[in-house]
Amino acid sequence: MNRRPNSRRNSSPGASFLSFVLLAAMLAFLLFPFYWTFVTSIKPNSELYGQTVTYWPKAPSFDSYRKLFLDYNFLKPMLNSLIVAASTTLISLTVSLLAAYSFSRYRFKGRKLLMTLFLTNNMFPTVLLLIPLYAIMRRMGILYTPMALILSYTTFTIPFSIWLLNGYLSDLPQSLEEAAMVDGANRAQAFLKIILPMMMPSIIATGAYVFMTSWNEYTFGVMFTNEANRTIPVALKNLIGQLGVEWGMLTAGGIITIIPVCIMFFFAQKRLIEGLTAGAVKG
Repeated sequence: MNRRPNSRRNSSPGASFLSFVLLAAMLAFLLFPFYWTFVTSIKPNSELYGQTVTYWPKAPSFDSYRKLFLDYNFLKPMLNSLIVAASTTLISLTVSLLAAYSFSRYRFKGRKLLMTLFLTNNMFPTVLLLIPLYAIMRRMGILYTPMALILSYTTFTIPFSIWLLNGYLSDLPQSLEEAAMVDGANRAQAFLKIILPMMMPSIIATGAYVFMTSWNEYTFGVMFTNEANRTIPVALKNLIGQLGVEWGMLTAGGIITIIPVCIMFFFAQKRLIEGLTAGAVKG
């Protein structure tokens, strides 16, 4: 009787140790920039601008965080970024979900052309949209307001989101909606009660993309805002001046900036992984 060799038993301790070393080295390579940013943010000025490089401060100080919030008023750019990112995510998901459902379930003239236009929209750099969007926002009277940023971000988040959600919707069989409509539900009820819950992982994955794009975007932020409506990337850039760089506050702001994103990924990790892998394997 033939027996299959046990791969676990045949794996040598040396190969396992080498895999562990490679994994640890890769993890250290990825996490070191975050570690160095945090260490820099808690260094006192004597070590921060000294000639000796220290990998951990002798006297850790959170004075940079205090100056960031009390002297620089960093809470206001954070609030502006949160409003813009959350509003952009909500608008983009609503429009993209309805559009993706239409493209997935209906066959109409010009459907393929529109989907191609949505795809080609992401082939061009967003900086090309600055001049026409600036003129449009000024004529609408919303220049230097959060609404200008929200509408600007939707110009490139909605087309890409439609493509993402359309792929997820195409994997869902139409028989699910047909069965619901046979039981007496109309198409809107079938969508809300059957399709929408099944689409939740993909919606979370798409929403995470839109939120991070809006949270970290700089080019539109510096063009369509003023001092009262600065977002986080623009506020951090202002710490780099002609007379030097405020490394303490700059790194402290970087650490504060990634905290909301880390919290979002922590709570949405399971659904996010499901959404990113949806449609990767087809039976």
